[in-house]
Amino acid sequence: MERMVGTVSRGVRAPIIRQGDDLASIVVDCVVNAAQSDHFELHDRDVVGVTEAVVARAQGNYMSVDDIAADIRAKFPSGEFGVIFPILSRNRFAICLRGIAKGAKKIYLMLSYPSDEVGNHLVDLDMLDEKGVNPWSDVLDEERYRALFGENKHPFTGVDYVSYYKGLIQEMGADVEIIFANNPKTILDYTKNVLTCDIHTRARTKRLLKAAGAEVVCGLDDIATAPVNGSGFNSDYGLLGSNKATEESVKLFPRDCDVFVSRVQSMLYERTGKKIEVMVYGDGAFKDPVGKIWELADPVVSPAFTEGLNGQPNEVKLKYLADNNFASLSGDALKEAIQNYIREKDEKSQSLVGSMESQGTTPRRLTDLLGSLCDLTSGSGDKGTPIILIQGYFDNYVK
Repeated sequence: MERMVGTVSRGVRAPIIRQGDDLASIVVDCVVNAAQSDHFELHDRDVVGVTEAVVARAQGNYMSVDDIAADIRAKFPSGEFGVIFPILSRNRFAICLRGIAKGAKKIYLMLSYPSDEVGNHLVDLDMLDEKGVNPWSDVLDEERYRALFGENKHPFTGVDYVSYYKGLIQEMGADVEIIFANNPKTILDYTKNVLTCDIHTRARTKRLLKAAGAEVVCGLDDIATAPVNGSGFNSDYGLLGSNKATEESVKLFPRDCDVFVSRVQSMLYERTGKKIEVMVYGDGAFKDPVGKIWELADPVVSPAFTEGLNGQPNEVKLKYLADNNFASLSGDALKEAIQNYIREKDEKSQSLVGSMESQGTTPRRLTDLLGSLCDLTSGSGDKGTPIILIQGYFDNYVK
């Protein structure tokens, strides 16, 4: 019978990972055991994804509030600086902010509005229209913000992040002044020392601040780049990609992931004889249509992956071929014509960039697509599947 199943994404259960665990061996054992218990075969070009959370846990890549504070004091010795464009998240930023505030005397907290970088809203767009506020030019202080918009609780968490972040800073013993603005240079009216907390726009923000005369400019990717009192660190991303571990510590984004994925791939080959691609994945790159939140709060979807996952899909749109190139055909004749077209494309290894036959296909990197699939499959709760096995992803209509 003709094969009827295409891509399959499976969550693979694993034990609770602790610091010091041999995660590569655990991943290989779990994948091989899953195949045996559920009676399926492993193939070349299968993809194993491992969530960044367990990689960092196995590494023990943690940093305490006190260690963050010590690094902040070293970077901002005056103790007075701006903290601009943080995302609104108890998991992603609140504990970082505790450490930042503990290392400060006074913070000028500048929040973007109507939403943060990843789509968490402080203000509804319709309210901006109603009040005649232009977020690209109007700068608001806390009193003006409250007079215009009152209290605005996050629709999912029920938290008023303006009050919440203000309280966290004061709890750590620092003074705080809150500003609402979207031009990074606005902060220079208050202080020449700036910690910019945006994720994907951080390089531009730093460039604009330095060009406008800022004296000290750091991003979250400049904090926690080296051990502090024996803490964890991430030389590439610093505090970016960190998550709350406890009320007094964060789990950092994992490091040395290239070594990890290569080792897992080699061990899988030794056990199975198959060349399986391996990646570490974090947040997926997708947007919630109701909450308007863009999921990607990590600096990248995948911090490391094996060579076979480089590049972008090179696919044709079947419905385009059916409606245009082979509009006069149907049934087996249509199927054969499309399969022949795909075979010829694969044999020639021709790039389809810009061709009409590829319009409507997703022009994203393979790792962003696969990482998003992994993230959706594993979820962020209690599924207990930090390992994802994807099969058939590189198959097409003729395979």
